[in-house]
Amino acid sequence: MASTDQNSNAVIQGLARHLNCLGEDNKMARRRALESIRKDTVNRKPILTAEETKPILNEILKPLLKEFSDSVEKCRELALEIISDFLCRVNDPEEYLPYVMPVMVQRLGQQDIVEPSEEIRLQLVTFMHEILERSGKELSVYLDDLIKILQKTLIDPYSEVKKVSCQCVTTVAKAIPAYFYQQSESLIKPLLMSISHQHSKVRTTVIYTIGDTIQYGHNKHLETVVSHLAQRLFDLNPAVRMAVTKVVGNWMLDLMDRYSFWNKLIPLLLTSLSDEQPEIREVADSLWHDVGLKFANENEEELKDKMDFPKQEYSHYPPGVERPNLGCRTLMFRNMSKILPALMRDVQDWVVDTRKKSSALLYHILLNGEEYITQHMEIITAGMFKACADDEKEVVKNMQKAAELIGYFVEVEIWSKLILKTVRASQSYPSIMVLGAVIRGTQQARLQPHLPNILDTLYNPEVCQSIQVAVQQQLLLCVEGVMSVLGTGVQECGQTVFNLLHTVLALQQGDLIRDKAHELIGCLADHEGLTDRRELYRVHTKPLLASFEDTYQIWTTHSAERLVFDVVILEAGPVVGELLDEVVPILAANFHPDKEPEVRLKCFSLLSHLVMNSSDTINSGNRFGEFAEIVLRDMILPNCVWKAGRVAAAIRTTAVSCAWALLQSGALSLDKLEPVLDNFVTQMLACMDDDNKGTRLVACRVMTRTFDLAGPKINQDRLHNMYVELLKRLDDSSDEIRLMVARTFQAYLHCFEQAYDVQLYRAHLEAMYKGLLVHLDDPDEKIQEAVLGVLKKAGSLLPALMLQEVEGSRHKHRSDRYCEQLIQHLKAKLSIWKKKKKKKKKKKKKKKKKKKKKKN
Repeated sequence: MASTDQNSNAVIQGLARHLNCLGEDNKMARRRALESIRKDTVNRKPILTAEETKPILNEILKPLLKEFSDSVEKCRELALEIISDFLCRVNDPEEYLPYVMPVMVQRLGQQDIVEPSEEIRLQLVTFMHEILERSGKELSVYLDDLIKILQKTLIDPYSEVKKVSCQCVTTVAKAIPAYFYQQSESLIKPLLMSISHQHSKVRTTVIYTIGDTIQYGHNKHLETVVSHLAQRLFDLNPAVRMAVTKVVGNWMLDLMDRYSFWNKLIPLLLTSLSDEQPEIREVADSLWHDVGLKFANENEEELKDKMDFPKQEYSHYPPGVERPNLGCRTLMFRNMSKILPALMRDVQDWVVDTRKKSSALLYHILLNGEEYITQHMEIITAGMFKACADDEKEVVKNMQKAAELIGYFVEVEIWSKLILKTVRASQSYPSIMVLGAVIRGTQQARLQPHLPNILDTLYNPEVCQSIQVAVQQQLLLCVEGVMSVLGTGVQECGQTVFNLLHTVLALQQGDLIRDKAHELIGCLADHEGLTDRRELYRVHTKPLLASFEDTYQIWTTHSAERLVFDVVILEAGPVVGELLDEVVPILAANFHPDKEPEVRLKCFSLLSHLVMNSSDTINSGNRFGEFAEIVLRDMILPNCVWKAGRVAAAIRTTAVSCAWALLQSGALSLDKLEPVLDNFVTQMLACMDDDNKGTRLVACRVMTRTFDLAGPKINQDRLHNMYVELLKRLDDSSDEIRLMVARTFQAYLHCFEQAYDVQLYRAHLEAMYKGLLVHLDDPDEKIQEAVLGVLKKAGSLLPALMLQEVEGSRHKHRSDRYCEQLIQHLKAKLSIWKKKKKKKKKKKKKKKKKKKKKKN
């Protein structure tokens, strides 16, 4: 002990001169003095013991503390380092706090920053933290000074100072909680001022410090703190979000007055259950589980019955999800009414991230609420309807996921009343989207009895006849959900599903909708146990057509039923041939001339398609021939009548084209054509003179085919009057039509009977020959050749007359090449004709001689 005192005294004597130099005006002198003091004390070899250090510290403490205010930064730094080293070596640093704390307050706890150097401020705060850690409960006397300092250092511009200050707060809170409780609220404001610092490490440290401040201090500011912590859940840094999760979880486990704040804390912790980082989700799940267990244990008497006689586990529960424990479910039940209103407001917030987090949180709220959510269905579904209209896909996805839980936990009778009412009233896609999600979560046995009501709501014309893509998509998803839940049970309402799918298909606004509808039609056939789609249409098409019975007479352009009819007929394929008794009357009613032109055009398009593919559609059962006359008389011919206007012209073109398709298909036999032949020919001849080129061309083709099919049945007198119309077409502005008329002429001439009286109709033939010969001199060689063929055919009726006409007009032609060919052909015909005539005379003479011999 004596040697220790001697060493201490020796050091103190050696320091006397250096301590005196600390008062010098020369800054270099002061700096050298401090360096010497450090060399002779803390850096002394051998190292001073704790017993030797204390007397020295008593001697140099005050002079060095004065140096904390030195104008030279290096001097302040050296003085701080020396005292810091000394206090680390002594066993009872708290003895020196009466001297140190006033200086610390003076340097760090003033209104304005006294210490200009960031590095020195960091050293001072670090020095203070070291003292606090070693002082323990002795800090209570200096709590006011500490609070004054920390209020300033927590908002220091230097981030490192903030972090060390947070460590100081935590140390004080844990060391003297009973005293800290009274002063803690004064630190909340500076902590919250730093919680949004740009450095993530600062934010993380501040959050943990806030956790300790509330945990060991007064919690009356918890509601203020919670809103700031909620904002940190949107932080981009996972460490910050993890800090919030742990702090809130610890509060829910250990906070003294936590029962008063369940409704504030539960949403924060459950939000982390849907964090993008797996580690955060795992920590949050573990904490929430522990919170539930602890709550159940603390309220064992109250929950005794539920613990001893637990409800039977749900037979229908979300797959792959672990059911929350009783404590968690009870906590949610008791606080849901306080949580849901604010949550449903946040789901519609203008900030995208808020909507994302809130929508994800709703899932966990409902999962923990289970059947208790029934009493909150109105506010839940109202919020879901609005949130499902969000532009952000993630929000909508979260809402659908949450809506499925309604199907798991709420009785169908309850949710169907609320949701179906909204679907009928709004006819909007969000309500249908919620319905589809709820259906997907509902158990088959519970959904089956309510299926007719659900499908009838969806098949309501105001709902299913929407042309909005979003509505159509959700309708299909609803149907898909029904089929996936019910499986073969959907057969009970298969007709409604069939009708609904074809309504959407008829009004579809995109390839994706069409493809999805076709896919579901195939699924419906599978669920009904049918072999293929043809069987599906055989079962359901007739009832669907029967549903149009009261409306097809008044269909307009915008009638959805007409579009559905078109789609079903096109999709049904061969089944149409079995339903002609139902299909033809509907078509005939919509071909009436009083119908809107657009309606008739659409029907003509449908009829043309059917006729062109008759073997696979309307004639699949070889019955179309029975209705061909009706199609021609009641559908095609009334629409060939001339009316002014472009739309009427388009209808005539379509009608004539349909007549051509009917003749081409072979479904219209001579027996079916004969009753309307006269009217048919009249209308086609009129169409050959139409203003529209396409109409004229197709009419020529139709007449060609008509002459081929029914030529001998046409009245001979009527036949002679037709050549005038044919000659007109040879003057047509279109060469294509002129060439086509040449073929028509060929078929026309073929119609004359063998017993044709050429002398009786000589004048007609003469006019026809003259008209044809004019076109033999046409500038177009193709026309000349075509007319030459017609003249050769016509010349066979009365060769002599034509030969006379050709020779009489030969000199008028620019080239007599074709005239010469025709003359040679006619002379050959005449020669053959004369030979035949002689043979006939000889036969007659022989017959007369035989008769005379018999008489004699």
